[in-house]
Amino acid sequence: EEQEESEKAACGGNKRVVPGIVYLGHIPPRFRPLHVRNLLGAYGEVGRVFFQAEDQFVRRKKKAAAAAGGKKRSYSKDYSEGWVEFRDKRIAKRVAASLHNTPMGARRRSPFRYDLWNLKYLHGFTWSHLSEHLAFERQVRRQRLRAEIAQAKRETDFCLQSVERGQRFLAADGDPARPDGSWTFAQRPTEQELRAWEAATARGRERARLATAQDKARSNKGLLARIFGAPPPSESMEGPSLVRDS
Repeated sequence: EEQEESEKAACGGNKRVVPGIVYLGHIPPRFRPLHVRNLLGAYGEVGRVFFQAEDQFVRRKKKAAAAAGGKKRSYSKDYSEGWVEFRDKRIAKRVAASLHNTPMGARRRSPFRYDLWNLKYLHGFTWSHLSEHLAFERQVRRQRLRAEIAQAKRETDFCLQSVERGQRFLAADGDPARPDGSWTFAQRPTEQELRAWEAATARGRERARLATAQDKARSNKGLLARIFGAPPPSESMEGPSLVRDS
């Protein structure tokens, strides 16, 4: 038996140790990486530890809520989530399975006694994946900030152009306080004006139609007189008047 145990130990020593990463989904206030090393270091060797700082918007909301409640206290930098690397992934699996949903602090006076561990072992996840993920988030944050700055700059340029255009308009009128008032307006015609215009248009059309009919009648009488050899209508009316005078 001792020989078998020694052979197993030798085989285990030659086997390559693969590190494992545990994800912390909940980090209480004032909880630091040093606390993680002290609490989880009792179960196995802890490697790298990374905590993600909470958003500035959340921190400002906390400060505003404290100020509204009348509390005057200085808020330290808190964290929202974290990753812990164990030198051996078997220990990481064992720690995540055994400590999940258990109190963080074992002592009665521990400030984290009423906070529970929220641990999860990440299968196939390495520290390089975490670095790439953080680098991608930083790049996205920079692009978003750059787009917001460009949008704010466009809005500022538009406002400045509008102000300059208004100043030029006031300076052209000669009075920097208010414009001259030389505006040209086209008022829409009223109902009475529309009716008068329609009536005038109808009368004009009727007069033009009558004048056209009279011209046609005169041209027809002259044509008949030339055909039958009769004097024109004007001459026939003037002849009897001359005979009576003689």
